[in-house]
Amino acid sequence: MIKHTIKILAITFLLLRTGYSQQDTLRNNSSEKEDTVFVMQKSPWGAVLRSAILPGWGQFYNQSYLKIPVVWGVLGWLGYQWYQNNKYYRQSQDLYNQTNNINYLSYKTFYQDQRDLFAIYFGLAYVLNLVDAYVDAELFDFSVKQDARTNSPMLNMRVNF
Repeated sequence: MIKHTIKILAITFLLLRTGYSQQDTLRNNSSEKEDTVFVMQKSPWGAVLRSAILPGWGQFYNQSYLKIPVVWGVLGWLGYQWYQNNKYYRQSQDLYNQTNNINYLSYKTFYQDQRDLFAIYFGLAYVLNLVDAYVDAELFDFSVKQDARTNSPMLNMRVNF
């Protein structure tokens, strides 16, 4: 047990030490003496705030237009399923209160569980919307061009219309 703890602490220490190796400045290729500071075009927390106010607005801000109908579709479907299960739950509860039939009690608990699950799914989808807006804003400026020295093809992560 002690050996495993020491190994975990050593790996954690090494990972924390190597995590600070990135620089905030970039060298300008025209002259080696000038340093330029990289400034992001999109604010990640601004995108999160926009998506928190209106889901999909952060994706619009990040120019990821194809994600907006996906976000709205998923949240709309989950909201509709919550509404339907809540309606069936209330109907089953009313029928059980009127008749005291044990079958209506089982339907009531089933629809209550389904309603609660869809509320959890809706919350998770909403949080994933926020995470997607943040990550997309962080990676907005990420572009790898072809290396002029080696002529090796690189992957470009942005699709412009």
